[in-house]
Amino acid sequence: MRVILVANPKGGSGKTTLSINLAGWLASQGQRVAMLDLDRQKSATHWLAARDMALPDIELLREEQKGETDWLVIDSPAGLHGKSLERALKLAHKVAVPIAPSLFDIRASQDFLAALHAEKAVRKGHAFVGVVGMRVDPRTRAGVTLEQFMARQDLPVLAYLRNTQNYVNAAFEGKSLFDLPHHIAERDIEQWAGLTAWLEN
Repeated sequence: MRVILVANPKGGSGKTTLSINLAGWLASQGQRVAMLDLDRQKSATHWLAARDMALPDIELLREEQKGETDWLVIDSPAGLHGKSLERALKLAHKVAVPIAPSLFDIRASQDFLAALHAEKAVRKGHAFVGVVGMRVDPRTRAGVTLEQFMARQDLPVLAYLRNTQNYVNAAFEGKSLFDLPHHIAERDIEQWAGLTAWLEN
């Protein structure tokens, strides 16, 4: 089982949105997928409860439960650091760090990315880390600032995902972007090309 950890200690960075859509993409590819929801708000758990059984299956895994799936997506809690971060990194094959375009998110993410670099699992190449810009409008000062910040990191920038209601509307129905009709989600799905290539490598 391959494990994707979605992590950023800052609340509101887009962890759950990224997690459920990563799981949705993998399930749409015929992979057996489970989610581990460690966030206190349990948003991914509620999303899975709303998911229609006719959609590609995504299993909810409880802590300490062992899954029989191809992939496990972990939606991590805000404030992940220290020993908890170290334990999570030991499990992970891939670490996706969502970053929202605000001064506070960028500053919090800077410290977190430095902590990731310091962790043994990352230094030894066990956990591969990539960053994802969330809710990005490139025409705004915040969007430009985020792009400049991410370009300075010694990490692959996997995607810049635009600020769109498609993610919000899909989530209301227990769907991911990849469960929507193609003509609705086509522009957004194009932005996932780097992310999906990273998962496949």
